[in-house]
Amino acid sequence: MSRDSIRIGIDLGGTKIEAVALDRGGAVLARRRVPTPTHDYEAILRAIGGLVDELEAGTGRRGTVGVGSPGSLSTHTGFIKGSNTQVVNGKPLDADLARLLDRHVRVENDANCFALSEAVDGAGQGARVVFGVILGTGVGGGVVVDGKVLSGRNHVGGEWGHTPLPWMTRDEFPGLRCFCGHDGCIETFLCGGGLAREYQRRTGKEVKGQEIVARAEEGEGAALATLDAYQDRLARALAMIVDILDPDVIALGGGVSNILRIYEGLTARVAKHAFTDALDTKILRNVHGDSGGVRGAAWLWRDEDQ
Repeated sequence: MSRDSIRIGIDLGGTKIEAVALDRGGAVLARRRVPTPTHDYEAILRAIGGLVDELEAGTGRRGTVGVGSPGSLSTHTGFIKGSNTQVVNGKPLDADLARLLDRHVRVENDANCFALSEAVDGAGQGARVVFGVILGTGVGGGVVVDGKVLSGRNHVGGEWGHTPLPWMTRDEFPGLRCFCGHDGCIETFLCGGGLAREYQRRTGKEVKGQEIVARAEEGEGAALATLDAYQDRLARALAMIVDILDPDVIALGGGVSNILRIYEGLTARVAKHAFTDALDTKILRNVHGDSGGVRGAAWLWRDEDQ
């Protein structure tokens, strides 16, 4: 990578496509976003191409291009699978963008991009092994080792959301049916909807996450108990990650990660379940917020400097 070139990151979301240009040190030079043409694959390609052109024209520099997208590239077909932007599934997104932009394009799962962003210059900066967690509409994860995404042999590395909630209680078992086809997935318990369902189970009322937090701050018993149950489940799920991966840092992202109360006493709860006499893993809130995914997509080309 030449000294005057830039890194361009693209975050292909369900409602918007965001693009950012970073200099070699990670400073944001320019940022753009457009609505996602959800039902038109060719229009998505053109939108990404237009964003790249706009960033390069605005900065006067040519850049590498990385793309973060829900789902992942199949190791068997080379096509995207598992994306909630349905028109992208079954398409060779990296190859099509490479032809359009006349350069190699790297495509990674959006949770992996979040994890990479936090590992490079976020909550996990300087750590060797970072596990990035997405707690939002869904539950995802990504693994970064020595500054590189560990996608795995099947490109499902970090997908802890689709494993069963550990140490289920009698009241929790068998759990709800997940869209993946299994019962009791971590995602069904720890997504934003899972938080709301727990409150509804206790009160019979349909209330969204932010309102649950507000009610907890006012001292409402049901809201406090809901957040306590959520934290307990999160602790069990993270203890499993500690036992399998034993990361230096776990960085939490997604909308639910903004609930500060879930961090209070969380490490102690994880330690109670993890197979270790003392827990040294740091569990931290993300640094880059909603920008983590797009920054991580840009950092997919970081090895060009190494």
